[in-house]
Amino acid sequence: MPVNRYAVQNHVTEWGYQSSHVYEDPFNQIEMDVVFCDEASSEWRVPAYWAGDNEWRVRFCPPHPGVYHYRTVCTNEADSGLHGVTGVLWVAEYQGEHPLYKHGRLRVSGDRRRFVHEDGTPFFWLGDTCWFLLSSRLQWPDEYQLYIQDRQTKGFTVMQLVAGLYPDGDSFDVRGVNEAGFPWEQGYRTINPAYFDAADVRIQWLVKSGMVPCIFGCWGFLLLKMGMEKMKRHWRYLVARYGAYPVTWSLAGEATMPYYLSETPDTDSQALKTGWTEVGRYVRSIDPFHNPITIHAPHYSGSRAQVVDESVLDYDMPQPGHGTNEHAPHTAKLISELINTEPHMPVVNGEVLYEANFDSAYGGIQRYAFWTTMLMGGAGHTYGANGLFQLNRPGDPFGPSPHGMQWGDIPWTVAYRFQGSTDVGIGKSILERYRWWDFVPHPEWIEPHAGERGYNLPYAAGIQGEVRMFYLPGPIHPWCSRPVLKRLDRSRKYRVFWVDTTTGVDTPIDDVRIDADGDWQMPLPPVMRDWILVIEEDDRHGST
Repeated sequence: MPVNRYAVQNHVTEWGYQSSHVYEDPFNQIEMDVVFCDEASSEWRVPAYWAGDNEWRVRFCPPHPGVYHYRTVCTNEADSGLHGVTGVLWVAEYQGEHPLYKHGRLRVSGDRRRFVHEDGTPFFWLGDTCWFLLSSRLQWPDEYQLYIQDRQTKGFTVMQLVAGLYPDGDSFDVRGVNEAGFPWEQGYRTINPAYFDAADVRIQWLVKSGMVPCIFGCWGFLLLKMGMEKMKRHWRYLVARYGAYPVTWSLAGEATMPYYLSETPDTDSQALKTGWTEVGRYVRSIDPFHNPITIHAPHYSGSRAQVVDESVLDYDMPQPGHGTNEHAPHTAKLISELINTEPHMPVVNGEVLYEANFDSAYGGIQRYAFWTTMLMGGAGHTYGANGLFQLNRPGDPFGPSPHGMQWGDIPWTVAYRFQGSTDVGIGKSILERYRWWDFVPHPEWIEPHAGERGYNLPYAAGIQGEVRMFYLPGPIHPWCSRPVLKRLDRSRKYRVFWVDTTTGVDTPIDDVRIDADGDWQMPLPPVMRDWILVIEEDDRHGST
């Protein structure tokens, strides 16, 4: 008799099966899928995951209400507990306001510039970086929930994390354990389901908090250590456990970077590039929910350069790299080049100038990285901070990487309160006053402007006939020439004001004198640092 089950649209529903056979090594010996079919004959072949002992579990997220029929498929067809079991899933419509349940998982927009939810609602990617989030370096529940609440309050929508196989060490570095130990047994013999049981509550809390997990499968060099077969099994397990959630995948971190102490770096890089392309094809073939896929690049590079076939990717996650404040213009230059690469794909500034690295890149640089990315047409921005990405604990810093030095000893309890994380959240709130997803770069609106002449010059974007937004990296001094705003219409009515990048507070500008050529020389901002200038072109506002 088919089993009747009940679920809610865009919510993950889960249940288990018991194998009728006893397997010596179930994870490596068999595979199981559950095939779902809706009333329109759309089909989802969902990998099930081994939960330990003789139990297998499936997670499914129905995208719309209605009736779904399902059946199980096991590579051992003689296993009556795992093969040929049928059922019916009755799905009710979701009625609430949680953004990920109301609007659905992430997709790439039709113009391949932005992210949208499944129902077409624009999605603003503001990410944070915490590679060791699934480890016990951030203790569950108190520390974890404190940190996530802080990010939720500041407006973050994405969390970049690694699924147990971390950077700055090897797979069995004790700094990466959680309450259940390592994600794999020594030698990658088999996976440890208990590790992922502990990871589950953390992933689920992110989603409950309205944040999209950006799950990195591992750090790139581990492909050569694990081998292709084990890496595919690792990825199949991740798709089975987390693919039903509104996630996005990064195949690997610093994908083609050889192991820190490799003696054959050039050979390793080429092997990694070919290997990760194969893994990308595999992940795309087994994820029934079609979650967006990227791959994280090494220093000053983009995702496309990490694979031999960019069709395995949905979006570009460059790493402009780390350095001191002087490195910031190089970041903007790389992002500009990638945004303008054809065919287009969304570009997320994925790892740049962590706040406090090298005792540098504090709030002003974090604002620069955010605003330049967004006004050049970036699809999103991810923040990072020294002390947070590796989760230094008070009195217990992460310690050295394999090359022998540590990145820093700032405790995470200090790092999560850095001003930069507040400032990028304020930046998001400023853009969200408008249809930011319709913003287009308009460098011709201001002179001088950023580009080949330099990337510390002003940036401009907006919606023609509605709003113009300018980012002035600054500072603009009284003794220097001021930029000129171009192509204004003296017959139009404008509302013009400064926006403080550190508070979001507006300061009106009443004296706007546009000359016969449509030019207006910008006045001095209130304080000598970076500012946003906004011109609202709306006839509802008073005249200039």
